[in-house]
Amino acid sequence: MGNVFYFQWELDLLHWFQGIHNGFLDWIVPKITFLGNGGWFWIVVTLLLLILPFNRKMGVQAAISLIMTVIICNVILKPSIMRCRPCWLEPDVQMLVSIPKDYSFPSGHSNASFAVATAIFTRNKKLGIPALVLAALIAISRLYVFVHWPTDVLAGSLIGICGGITSFFIVNFIYKKFNRNGLDDARV
Repeated sequence: MGNVFYFQWELDLLHWFQGIHNGFLDWIVPKITFLGNGGWFWIVVTLLLLILPFNRKMGVQAAISLIMTVIICNVILKPSIMRCRPCWLEPDVQMLVSIPKDYSFPSGHSNASFAVATAIFTRNKKLGIPALVLAALIAISRLYVFVHWPTDVLAGSLIGICGGITSFFIVNFIYKKFNRNGLDDARV
């Protein structure tokens, strides 16, 4: 079952989301949340950025951010904190997605989404703004489908943002080091 801890406002907010369910949202929100399943969408984006030479630096940054934050969230924090999911406590809520088996804190969907979106934003605002909007939609979708507490989503988002920013400095350092040795950005 996991550790049960939440603030009353979190449960109130989740119940508010349950109160706004309608046919359109019940159709679209699971599709939005699906983009974050296993980080597949953000992995594909990262691979595309790595493959295209003019975006390679952005791709390297996205990869570093994603790897770093997934280790923090999914390997270290989730199994250490062992927070139960809201859907485990209220099994009567009609689920729009499969009930996850892993622990709740922090949200891996929010983490991966904001890690890559922030990495993109720090390199290219034009691409980064839509990426951040999609990351926010994926994060909010986790509340709508009743699988995360709001603080799970906030923590996952913040860890992802911090990872995206930290990876910016890591990549700048790496590229400076390689450029000092005569390598150009396209070859790294």
